[in-house]
Amino acid sequence: RFHADDYIDFLKRVSPDNIQQFASSLARFNIGEDCPVFPGLYDFCCMSSGASIEGAVKLNNETCDIAINWSGGLHHAKRFEASGFCYTNDIVLAILELLKYHPRVLYIDIDVHHGDGVQEAFYTTDRVLTVSFHKFGSNFFPGTGDLFELGAQKGKNYSLNIPLKDGIDDHNYLHLFRPIIQSVMDHYRPTAIVLQCGADSLGHDRLGVFSLSIKGHGECVKFVKSFNVPVLVLGGGGYTIRNVARCWTHETGILLDTPLSNDLPMNDYFEYFSPDFKLHPDLANAHENLNSRQYLDQAKSKILEVLRGLGTAPSVGMHEVPPDIMGQDGIDIDENPEKSDNNDKQIAADNEYYDDDKDIDKDTA
Repeated sequence: RFHADDYIDFLKRVSPDNIQQFASSLARFNIGEDCPVFPGLYDFCCMSSGASIEGAVKLNNETCDIAINWSGGLHHAKRFEASGFCYTNDIVLAILELLKYHPRVLYIDIDVHHGDGVQEAFYTTDRVLTVSFHKFGSNFFPGTGDLFELGAQKGKNYSLNIPLKDGIDDHNYLHLFRPIIQSVMDHYRPTAIVLQCGADSLGHDRLGVFSLSIKGHGECVKFVKSFNVPVLVLGGGGYTIRNVARCWTHETGILLDTPLSNDLPMNDYFEYFSPDFKLHPDLANAHENLNSRQYLDQAKSKILEVLRGLGTAPSVGMHEVPPDIMGQDGIDIDENPEKSDNNDKQIAADNEYYDDDKDIDKDTA
């Protein structure tokens, strides 16, 4: 459980027809221009969050090694309120589900906006390490994600932020992304990954300010996939819709190891992709690149320094695992209370390791 009960109750009950009855709650729950009430709001939240949770359940039960929910990735929602077009934080809910089985979960965010809701939720724990690559400064929403926001208490140095300026391109973005994520994998050794693939970091996005191509964006997905760690892949922002569709189609192909033609097939929405009708339009040089190599290298050096200081990857002992929030077929587990379930037992991820007599990975190196 993450969101406050009264907030969820509000989402269940409010509609465009009765919104005036909830006038006193709108400001309290940050409902307004960025987060309006629309028909089917609660159903949308259930479907978006439910799909991410179900993906996590399938990863936990090893029925897949990659789960995708392009309708998820709503990283701004907070425990008590909506924010930035996000009402319920499916990412936090999915990570909480993964933590039932996994001692360490890595969250990576390549949306143009900072993943503030996820960072806030796990700011004081070392069980989740968050890494966000985003535009920062010039009053860009949400205004958080400075390089020196590193976590607190037990979570100190487990929140990593790479604040970027306008116009970053594929070459410079990957110059940061690959070594930072490689170092995270080496030092933190996550047993599951959640990857938020917001497509508003593409060039020519209506709200974005970067100059990434679809191929460059996809290289991040390919690199994360190369570690062969269970991964939940989610959508996120994206406001030039035809390019969002192109991007996530390309990345679905990457995740399925299926090359796709650059020529789009005929479909009901073919005209939306004019004038080129290609999977990979030219999105380069959408904005002037204000990120100097010196600036990028300084940011990278700071993050790598933090990672080197983490020491041994944190672990958890054997513990009773709470039942899955839903069965593998998507049915709420509470609907079948008498059904025997093997999940309620002591369990640890196969790729967990310990340095003492609790070692279970049989690694003798």
